[in-house]
Amino acid sequence: MARFYGRFEHTLDDKGRLTLPAKFRGQFEHGGYLSGHVDGCLALWTQEEFERQAEAMQARAALSQGGRNLARLWSSSSIDLAADRQGRISIPAHLRTFAGLVTDVLVNGAIDRIELWDPARWAEKVEPEQQRFTEGTDL
Repeated sequence: MARFYGRFEHTLDDKGRLTLPAKFRGQFEHGGYLSGHVDGCLALWTQEEFERQAEAMQARAALSQGGRNLARLWSSSSIDLAADRQGRISIPAHLRTFAGLVTDVLVNGAIDRIELWDPARWAEKVEPEQQRFTEGTDL
């Protein structure tokens, strides 16, 4: 099972492509999946982890209308992809819009996935937790 850790600052090129950090590229030699994710970021999944997520979504869809709608949203925002020889992935316009990605992108390891964040959105979502972490409260 792949595990992802670390934070990297990258930029999108004019064609909406992102170069994956060398540390992560090996996990996506045979492709992966990119989807919209909670808190307005994008999640890059290995094929194995994406299948786990898809099974969980399918189970949710069987339980309620809300679960079905969540599964619909998630699956319709997901794409399969492969990195090119330079380690770049192409991020479609609708996913760049969803995550607010224009130029700068934080590429963060998130244990079972890689998250792609707009730096301002990352700061807004995470800085309150960072303060609590630094102070050692509410852990």
